[in-house]
Amino acid sequence: MHQELELDTHQKALKINLDPRWYGTFAEIGAGQEVVRWFFRVGGAAGTVAKSMSAYDMTVSDAIYGSGDRYVSRSRCQAMLDREFGLNLERLSGQRGDSTAFFAFADTVVARSYKGGNECHGWMGLKFQSRPRDEPSQIMVHVRMLDTEASLQQEALGIVGVNLLFGSFFLNHEPERLLESLLDKLTTGRIEIDMIEFKGIEFRAVDNRLMALKLVQLGLSGAAMFGPDGAVLQPSEALYKKAVLVERGSFRPPTHVNFDMLECALEKFKKDESVVEKEILPIFELTMRNLLAGGKDVDRRDFLARADLLAACGITVLISDYFEYYRLAAYLSWRTRERIGIVMGVPSLIELFDEKYYTALPGGILESFGRLFKHNLKLFVYPLRNKTGAEPTTVSSMKVAPELSKLYGYLSDRGSFVDLDNYDPNVLEIFSRDVLSKISEGDSTWETMVPKEVAELIKVRRFFGYKSS
Repeated sequence: MHQELELDTHQKALKINLDPRWYGTFAEIGAGQEVVRWFFRVGGAAGTVAKSMSAYDMTVSDAIYGSGDRYVSRSRCQAMLDREFGLNLERLSGQRGDSTAFFAFADTVVARSYKGGNECHGWMGLKFQSRPRDEPSQIMVHVRMLDTEASLQQEALGIVGVNLLFGSFFLNHEPERLLESLLDKLTTGRIEIDMIEFKGIEFRAVDNRLMALKLVQLGLSGAAMFGPDGAVLQPSEALYKKAVLVERGSFRPPTHVNFDMLECALEKFKKDESVVEKEILPIFELTMRNLLAGGKDVDRRDFLARADLLAACGITVLISDYFEYYRLAAYLSWRTRERIGIVMGVPSLIELFDEKYYTALPGGILESFGRLFKHNLKLFVYPLRNKTGAEPTTVSSMKVAPELSKLYGYLSDRGSFVDLDNYDPNVLEIFSRDVLSKISEGDSTWETMVPKEVAELIKVRRFFGYKSS
C-alpha cells in the first residue's frame, strides 16, 4: 500500500502545514470552518494559511463574490475560488511568488438544519499552483452528506476537504489515485461524491468522463452524468425542474433503432398533460453491469468510443449502478418533481416481469412495481420483430408468466405502459450486434444501420475494429 494512503487526516493536514511550498486561502460557507480547523488544530498553520474566512450573510457574500440566486451552487463556489486565488496573486506574488505555490480552497454547503428534513449537500473546490509561478489547476466536487446529525456531517466535510487538499498537492500526477483518496477515513455511508471535474495545466490529459465512470465504479456515487460536450454534470442541477425521458441500452454502437425509440417516445411524452410546456431532458443510460459485460473491469477504450458516438449525436449520458429499474426511478424522482418516462424495448419489459430479479425485496415483484410506478412514471415500450416479415411483438401481444398476467393487465389498464406504435418499420430489424458483425467482416452495409455522424466517427477513429477497405 502507498505510504500516503496510510496517513490519517491529522497526519495529512500536518504534512501540508510542514511543507513550505503551498500557501493560500480558505473560504467556507454553510457549515463552519470545518476544513481549515484541521490545519489550525494540528499546528504549524502559519506556514499554510494566508487567510481564513466565512461570509455567512447573503449581503456580505454578494458584496465579496457577486450576486447569485443560489448560494449552494457550482457558480458560487467558482466565484469564491476565482476571487480568493486572484487576491493571493495580487497581494502576495511580488513578495513571495518565486518560492510559493498559491492556492484557494472554497466550499459552500448546507448541512442538516435545526428542524431537519433538508437536502444536505455542497460544492467544494481547490484552485492551486503545482509549483511557483505556474498556471493554476483546479478540482471541483459536489458532495452529499449522509450522516443524520449536523456535527457528524461537519466532521465528514472537514475530512473530505483535507483529503482534497492533500490529494491535489501530493497525488496530482495520479488523478485516479487522488479520486480514490477523497474518502480516506470515511465511508460511502457518510459521504457521496456525485461529480468531480479536473481542469487546468496539471490535469490537461485527464478525461473527466473517465473520472465520472470511476466515481460509480468505486461506489462514491450511484450515478454520474456528462453532457454532449464531455463536460461532467451534477445530476441534481442537470435534472432540476425538468421532465426526464431516459433510454437504457448498450449503444455499442448507437443505431437508428436507438434514436427511433427516443423520437417515438418523445412524441408521445410531449402529449402528456403534465409535460406540456415543460423542459424535457432526453438521456441515454449505460449501466455498470452493461459496461462490465462479464469482465472484471471496464474496457475504457470501448466506453469512450460509445461516449464519443453519443456525444456526436448531441446526447446527455447517465452512467449508473442501478440495474433494477425501480432504483433508477427512485434516483431520478429524488432529483426532479416533473414527469419521468423510461424508454425500453419489448425484451426489456418481458425481463422486467422475471421474478428472479426481486428475491432480495421482501415484497418481491409487487414491491418492485410499487416502487417503479410510485410517482406515476410511465414505460414507453418499443416493439420487437425477430424475423423478417413477422408481426412485431408489442405491449398488447407480448406474453408474461400465467401467474403474472393479471398484474400485467392491471398495470396496462392504469396506463403504465405506452405502446410506441409510431415506430419506423424500416429500422425495426436493426440490432447493434449485427452492426458489430458487419464491421468486423468488412461489410459496408452497416453504415446504413447507424446515423451518419456515428458512421463517420467509427470510420475516422477506427472504433470496434473498423478497417478501411
